Amino acid sequence: MAYENLLYEKKDQIAYLTFNRPKVLNALNHKTMVELGEILTDARNDATVRVLILTGAGEKSFIAGADISELAQCDPVSGRETGLFGQSVIHMFETLGKPSIAAINGFALGGGCELALACSIRLASKSARLGQPEVKLGIMPGYGGSQRLPRLVGKGMAHEMILAGDMINAAEAERIGLVTHVVPHDELEIATQELAAKLIKGPPMAIERAKTTINKGLSMELEEALEYVKTQIDVLKRTEDHREAVKAFLEKREPVFRGK
Repeated sequence: MAYENLLYEKKDQIAYLTFNRPKVLNALNHKTMVELGEILTDARNDATVRVLILTGAGEKSFIAGADISELAQCDPVSGRETGLFGQSVIHMFETLGKPSIAAINGFALGGGCELALACSIRLASKSARLGQPEVKLGIMPGYGGSQRLPRLVGKGMAHEMILAGDMINAAEAERIGLVTHVVPHDELEIATQELAAKLIKGPPMAIERAKTTINKGLSMELEEALEYVKTQIDVLKRTEDHREAVKAFLEKREPVFRGK
């Protein structure tokens, strides 16, 4: 299915999502968020998709934030509805059960940074710039950045980024843990695909439950989270993939996982 603002392709168990509004630096508008929700639903329901890769069209931007021209037309009621809808779409990345990788190829600002925060892993090119500049428009991050950013980089750094609203470069983003790797711009695509290939080799059920456990555990007290871990381990120990992994280890061969 063709989309107006996104390119969507599935190949070799990877779903590729490209935000495709380069003339406005891939800014997010309502149409884009609707299409993104449809794509994520499709990827969730497609058993052949194991990993999602997100990037932006063009050389300058991943996603440069919200479409300001659309934002200017919002009143308090429509603005609240837009924010809630955006939150629900972005939250889908954390509930898909499949890892997502943000390949940040340029500006990742505002809603673009918030979307990247919801992905499982973030890689950035050396030319990338990240930030939450909403305060400079008299508002604050509305798609979850005020909650996900401090969980990722700590409260102090999140306060500085959100309250000052300044951009940081890729090297600083790596230093504070906002991105996991920084690579030359022309190597970003290859590095992202290599990481996706590693994830695809793993047992699907173990990856899904590990991802879910990480996300759910962050909202639990430690003892409750550890108890939740035990329940997930108990389930995984009963899977064919676990038995295959142990057998392959003893036989000194590569395991063949079937997601069972």
